[in-house]
Amino acid sequence: MILGHLIGFTLGILLDRIIGDPQGFPHPIRLIGALIGWLDKKLNKEPVRNTGSQDHVDQEHVKEDQRKLIVLGGFTWLIVVFVTAVVATVILFVAYRFHVACGIVVEAVLTCYILAAKSLSDESMKVHKAMEAANGGDLTEARKALSMIVGRDTENLDEAAITRAVVETIAENTSDGVIAPLIYTFLGGPVLGFAYKAVNTMDSMLGYHNDRYEYFGRAAAKLDDVFNFIPARLSALMMVLAAFFGGSDYSGKRAFAVFKRDRYNHKSPNSAQTESACAGALGVRLGGDSSYFGKLVHKPYIGDDTRPVERADIKRAARLMFLTEYLWVAVLLALGIVLTVFG
Repeated sequence: MILGHLIGFTLGILLDRIIGDPQGFPHPIRLIGALIGWLDKKLNKEPVRNTGSQDHVDQEHVKEDQRKLIVLGGFTWLIVVFVTAVVATVILFVAYRFHVACGIVVEAVLTCYILAAKSLSDESMKVHKAMEAANGGDLTEARKALSMIVGRDTENLDEAAITRAVVETIAENTSDGVIAPLIYTFLGGPVLGFAYKAVNTMDSMLGYHNDRYEYFGRAAAKLDDVFNFIPARLSALMMVLAAFFGGSDYSGKRAFAVFKRDRYNHKSPNSAQTESACAGALGVRLGGDSSYFGKLVHKPYIGDDTRPVERADIKRAARLMFLTEYLWVAVLLALGIVLTVFG
């Protein structure tokens, strides 16, 4: 069983590297998103009452509304993770019962769906190509491509700001889009891998600090932090190591120094882990204020302004992401071989 899982896991990584997420193909994550959206509409209906009164009874009503939304959000989290894990378990069970080769193929395909290295690189390169085509002119297409991969407002960003946004996205998603799902899938197969993706998708859909999701999305946001706590740090440390092997475009020494100093320069306990390692490796400054839904959000800087950020940093960040993934794949496959031989 371990050998079958290891073969399926390896083939899934290769599939992701070769085909990624082909346009037009059905994707399980979209089904997870549809379930989250349906539960959101069904359960997240009543806004928190806010009368503005200082009356004790009114304040108790407000707190009651908040607690109710937190509980409903937690219930949503449990349903989505449970349903996702059960469906993945059934698919794998049926496939392996039919034939071990069928099980391996299905596991490979599911693993490919879980990982996002190639799709993240492809979407980032769309922004890069749009900026190249603009050649210092109209950046409308670049901003449009950027809006597909970031949550911030993109309408008024110049080329440097667009580049920083892409580099930050690649760096952050190296952890929760590549390394974390890689580790979880290695440990628990596609069942645990898809459970993690459900957790991550709920955070991206519900984990906002706004009137609708401040309380209903709290479980999604907090539990995503829990699931990513260790993987984010492991990803960052491996990214630092990758910078030592990456050649003259990177500085491993600077990556480690900035990682130690700036890894908590973010509201999230995890996001700045890989962002700081990437910023240090490239010698650029990331972070800073950004606009979200028309509201300016103040954020600390990450890294040093050693040199101006440039278009080529998008390619450098993507290459660093792949180097980090390859190093982790080597570690996990070595561990898998040991478990196969001695397990």
